[in-house]
Amino acid sequence: MADTDVLRDTGTPARIEPEVTPPSAPGEMSLVDHLVELRNRLIKVVIAIAVCSIVGFIFGDPIVGFLKAAIPGDKPLYFTGLGDAFVIKLKIAIVVGVIISMPVLLFQIWRFVAPGLTSDERRVVRPWLPLAFVFFAIGTSIAYVILPFAAGFLVSFSTNDLQPLITAGEYFNFVTAMFLAFGLIMEFPILLYGLSRVGIVTSQRLTAARRPAILGIAIFATAITPGGDLVSPTVLGLTMYVLFEGTIFFIRRSGK
Repeated sequence: MADTDVLRDTGTPARIEPEVTPPSAPGEMSLVDHLVELRNRLIKVVIAIAVCSIVGFIFGDPIVGFLKAAIPGDKPLYFTGLGDAFVIKLKIAIVVGVIISMPVLLFQIWRFVAPGLTSDERRVVRPWLPLAFVFFAIGTSIAYVILPFAAGFLVSFSTNDLQPLITAGEYFNFVTAMFLAFGLIMEFPILLYGLSRVGIVTSQRLTAARRPAILGIAIFATAITPGGDLVSPTVLGLTMYVLFEGTIFFIRRSGK
């Protein structure tokens, strides 16, 4: 205070020390760094999906024939708009691109999340990455297996007065929605296991909530399947229940 008073009395302005921002801890990223990292990861994911979608577009005709075989009979699919055929092939190519590039997507998610985890958490979560792709593949495989049953069930309601004129756009919207829904829903065991590692859920809580979970699975499976048939929600619901019980078993084995 004395030095400041002397400077003020002599007319010399007091020197103000600049405010120094404390340095970040080693390895700590700022918000801007996180956003830049997220942007870079998203760019890589988009490039992977685009490249795989090109492959799906090149093989579009065999894929269309492969998926169309699920419809009973040999009737062709129709499109009414001038560019509908191109749009349909493009949609199918994008869905194929997402499915094929799923390992890249999961890897980029892991590389973005991993720096914020401890070494023990990384060790626990790392084996679940390939399982995430396996579960997704199982989901899409189940969707393809039940697709003929779902299509046959819906077409079976036709009569002499109600004959199906199936348009390609509606059919492939149905197919792609079913494939993506089944594939993504199969990831829920990994979500439950991850929540158990941070203490949000435990095997005891999941066991106590088994009856509400069964009801929720039944309602969700019925709501998420795009068709009005009975086969799709039944198979999806049973698969989700088996995975639910398996998740409880693995969470209990992990000590949670």
